[in-house]
Amino acid sequence: MAAGDRKTNRWLKAALLAGAAMCALMPASAVPVYAQMSDIQTMEPNIPDDSKLLLAANELVYNQDNDTVIARGAVQINYAGYKLVAREVEYDQTTGRVKARGNIELIEPTGNRVYGDEMDLSDDFANGFINALRIETTDLTKLAATSGERVNGEEMILNHAVYTACTPCATDPTHRGLWEVKAERVVQNGRTKTIRLERARFEMFGRPIAYIPVLEVPDHTVKRKTGFLFPQFRYAQKLGFGVTTPYYIAIAPDMDATLSPTVLTNQGFLMEAEFRKQFHNGQITLRAAGISQMNADQFTPNTSDWEEDGLRGMVASTGHFQINPRWTFGWNVMAQTDNNFSRTYEINGFKGDTFVNEGYLSGLGRRNSFDLRAFYFDVQDADPLDQAERKQAIAQTLDHEYIVPQPVFGGELSVTTNLTNVDRDLTDSYTVNGRDRFRGLEGSATRLTSELEWKRQLVVPGGLVLTPLLAARGDIHRLDMRPPGAGYGGTFESDDSATRTMLTAGLEARYPVLVTTDYSTHLFEPIAQIYVRPDEDNAGGLPNEDAQSFVFDATNLFERDKFSGFDRIEGGTRANLGLRYTGTFDNGVLLRSIVGQSFHLGGVNSFASPDLVNAGANSGLETDASDYVGMAGIDLPSGISFSTSARLDKDDFSLRRSDTSLRFDGARFETEITYTRIAAQPLYGLTDTASEIQGAAAFKFHDYWSVFGSVTYDIGNHIVSRNGIGVSYDDRDTVFSIVYEQTRDKSSTAANDWSIGARLMFRTIGDIQVGDTTLAGF
Repeated sequence: MAAGDRKTNRWLKAALLAGAAMCALMPASAVPVYAQMSDIQTMEPNIPDDSKLLLAANELVYNQDNDTVIARGAVQINYAGYKLVAREVEYDQTTGRVKARGNIELIEPTGNRVYGDEMDLSDDFANGFINALRIETTDLTKLAATSGERVNGEEMILNHAVYTACTPCATDPTHRGLWEVKAERVVQNGRTKTIRLERARFEMFGRPIAYIPVLEVPDHTVKRKTGFLFPQFRYAQKLGFGVTTPYYIAIAPDMDATLSPTVLTNQGFLMEAEFRKQFHNGQITLRAAGISQMNADQFTPNTSDWEEDGLRGMVASTGHFQINPRWTFGWNVMAQTDNNFSRTYEINGFKGDTFVNEGYLSGLGRRNSFDLRAFYFDVQDADPLDQAERKQAIAQTLDHEYIVPQPVFGGELSVTTNLTNVDRDLTDSYTVNGRDRFRGLEGSATRLTSELEWKRQLVVPGGLVLTPLLAARGDIHRLDMRPPGAGYGGTFESDDSATRTMLTAGLEARYPVLVTTDYSTHLFEPIAQIYVRPDEDNAGGLPNEDAQSFVFDATNLFERDKFSGFDRIEGGTRANLGLRYTGTFDNGVLLRSIVGQSFHLGGVNSFASPDLVNAGANSGLETDASDYVGMAGIDLPSGISFSTSARLDKDDFSLRRSDTSLRFDGARFETEITYTRIAAQPLYGLTDTASEIQGAAAFKFHDYWSVFGSVTYDIGNHIVSRNGIGVSYDDRDTVFSIVYEQTRDKSSTAANDWSIGARLMFRTIGDIQVGDTTLAGF
């Protein structure tokens, strides 16, 4: 054992740094490997002058005749975080050469490991080589070469190199990856910061699938460089096969762009462009796409896709800025030449049925929140008249909530404010049983709502929990809408303004009872609520934009106001009764359930008062005694989980609505089946009972291979509305999947009825994708 400082052990420093320099012989043997390269200027480790060195060897020989120093037998050197192991290390002071032999292993402070049989370097590390080189990096990639050499002080050369990524090897050393890259020669140039691959080939399953005579790419020190990216592929029924060759442009450190030309066999040349600009507190993007459509007759006749025989395109922008830790603002907007371009041509980020144009300003504090938003709903369908979009509201909303920091009369006082403005080009109406219903009226309306709420929780002797509540709300309306007409059947406010108020006094009582046994714990919690308030003002006489969707179930049984938005207010005196239960067993079984009923005790029942969409009709709350609602769930340690919710008719217990889900998660198999049934609601607009069953499953039939599929069956119409199947391979280094999906489009608003998607991803190399590889249910 010997120890010394840096100045007195120059040969040991040379041996150690020689091994460290060899770790820099880790150039790319293929396009992806450049992420592992080291810059020429950083090849010599940054070692402080006062670093100490620890040497262990079976024999240390100083040969004064040959002017050499040799360490033999289980040589171990620890220096400044580096560890070098070899059978023998020799330093020739005359020639200035450092040689290491036999089972060389070098571990860098970063964790990378370098192996070799023989290493020879000059003591200034400008030149040298290593035989039988093998490198294992911390990100689980491997590189091997017959020899590695550094020449001219700026080039690294690997001969007969093989590169692969092998994540499973960390736990299974016998695992063999599906792919590897081989190159006759790989050269890294530290001056130009490039990597050149000569006579390289890409192999899968031991067979070459691609040959690259010469390829030059930037090394990892170049974070952004102009050039072509990996090609992308797609296929859709009416677009044909498409090939995209993205071209990346590095404009400045805070700006870049991507041009993505695509050739579609059925429709011609599609051009996409994206520009990105980074700021110190946010980022903006600009997107554009366009095509001179060649074969409009490929689409369904009398649709917007079929009529647009010529130039089609879109422009879009997104932005997000963090003003400070509590405030943000941004936008996401799109404009296009027609109502279906982005959906038809599957522009990423813009291909949904409805694109929501939005601008926002949000703030969140400890006791208050602020949110200001503006919306425009771009409905993407194939209707040439674009009527669905013209019926959508252009909306602006402001929400603010403030909680007084100090208790008021021992309780919590909060203020909620909402301001909503809507403007619509066309009336959105439909007819139910000879009566007109209106999702929205032509014209504009503004509503300002403010509500003050106070509540306090008290625990009385015996464990009873009481929560008294007081609330006061006021609304101001500005109305400039076309009246619904004689077919409405109700009375609509004819003035250009209206006001509305609501006062509420409530009390909630809960009596939790805890029952324990040797093997389980059970919590039973009976809950009773009563809310006393006057009737709802102008019920049915004011616009209803945000309270149209209403489902009465166990989740909102104990809500003070069960309407989904601000445009309707629950009025009259009401009581809610129910029981909540939670059970936990030592074997891992979990149980949960809620069951209850609601009662209208006095005044006018808001759910029995019609409005423009008859939101409360057939809801189960329109009578004095509501329908019964309940939910139950069980989770088993075996991976099985079951949940169901139901609403039962108060008179005959017939099923009015049900949602049931059964799921199993196992090591190799997982599946979920969901059944939904909604009984006919003729007064609300659902004339027939709707029922649907959805199923999705995935089976892992080999270590990394899986097959998966999903199906949606419309029970009422006796039709499979959507189905798909796929197969995938995923070992984290290689991902392969192929998916087929079919959708029955009864409305003819979709351009493509079926599609095939495929993806092939090689870790550290790139990702090739054809179409969409996602499947409904996954």
